[in-house]
Amino acid sequence: QGSLQACSSIQELDVFSRAREVKVDPDKPLEGVRLAALQARKTLLVPTPRLRTGLFNRIVPPPGATKEILRICATSQGVKDYSVPVGLDGRARVDLVVVGSVAVSEKGWRIGKGEGYADMEYAMMVSMGAVQEDTPVVTIVHDCQVVDIEEELLDDHDLTVDYILTPTRIIKTDCKRPKPQGIIWHKAKSYEMLGKIPILKTLRYREKQMGKDVTLQDEHSHLANTTRAAALNKEMAENTQPQAATGSAQMGQHHVESDPLNPRLEGSGTITTVYVGNIPPSLRVSELKSALREFHVTPFRLNWQGAQHRAFLDYKDQVTAERAVSSLKGLSLRGNTLRVELAKSQRNK
Repeated sequence: QGSLQACSSIQELDVFSRAREVKVDPDKPLEGVRLAALQARKTLLVPTPRLRTGLFNRIVPPPGATKEILRICATSQGVKDYSVPVGLDGRARVDLVVVGSVAVSEKGWRIGKGEGYADMEYAMMVSMGAVQEDTPVVTIVHDCQVVDIEEELLDDHDLTVDYILTPTRIIKTDCKRPKPQGIIWHKAKSYEMLGKIPILKTLRYREKQMGKDVTLQDEHSHLANTTRAAALNKEMAENTQPQAATGSAQMGQHHVESDPLNPRLEGSGTITTVYVGNIPPSLRVSELKSALREFHVTPFRLNWQGAQHRAFLDYKDQVTAERAVSSLKGLSLRGNTLRVELAKSQRNK
């Protein structure tokens, strides 16, 4: 009963009245807000649960939907039955964001469940241009969840709120702490989320293509180690005879640039093939190769069948092939989410 009272008060906010597109979390206590948005004929976006299958679902009630049908559309089952997916290319323009909270302060500082999905959803919306700096954020909680929060508990990626709705109060926070300005890739949380959210891989790939720094936390230490190793190799090369240095350079070049189409591997019997489907007609093979390099899953042979919207990637062992499947799963190129799995012959084995 308390959540319904708090949810219904959102209709008193000017930011709700002006909003045309509203993003509301899929949590059960926010069902009343989703219903209010549908009844006001606003575009309602609901994040897919844990972002496993994409970013948003746009709720599309059937023509002439009754109040009872709209009530069903606002439920978790209705989100499944009456929605269409909205991906990174969906051109969403969110005017109001509504999130749940575990605790929130009157200053607008928020603590979620600790998994970081609401923070990541907001950061992704910033990256795709779906929200602006002045897009208001509302949270709906019980009165007992409004508490004092130490600022030391907050991090740069934590989302703050502009309005707090409870069963008895409407609080305008006038929060001065800035909201996330996009995904902070070098944070440990981003690295952790990358393994949980397939669509995040696509966003990272796009941002890298745009020239942004998308270096992950573990890659910082890897790059530092690589730099130190290169300096050590250079020093060793300078202290050896010219003939030995030349031989070492040739061996290193052969290792790094070894031809992926090495015929000696074909008869080894250890080749594992990965199937890549749903390739968009406009995609070039060079774009796919670039993505494979980005995810460090370059095969030793690529069989491109663009006319059939597919490609086959050959790897020298099953472990590498399975890592490629895991890394590429959920990757979207030119608006198509690729279908990536072990080739049928490998699955049969």
